[in-house]
Amino acid sequence: MVLLYIIFGVYIAAINFYAVLLIKSQRDEYGDNGSRVTGDGKLILTALLGGAIALYLSMFIMRYRLKNLLLMILLPVLGVLNVYFFVIAFRSGFTFFIL
Repeated sequence: MVLLYIIFGVYIAAINFYAVLLIKSQRDEYGDNGSRVTGDGKLILTALLGGAIALYLSMFIMRYRLKNLLLMILLPVLGVLNVYFFVIAFRSGFTFFIL
């Protein structure tokens, strides 16, 4: 059981680290002037997988795409859902995976 907690903790850390790197790479690639518009697919998928809080915070820290209304509304909602599911997973001992 402890191994499952460790694996899940490493997953959470890895997806959040990937989210920060994704924001940094998109900002560096397309610059601050926004001359080239990128799709939000990677950002939303990363947020759904558990990196919504890291995406939201890194967007403010790096001042990237703050005028995108979809991301400014969707990321906090997904962040609350991510935290809720992570707390439920840790409290239940991952018993919801067993059918």
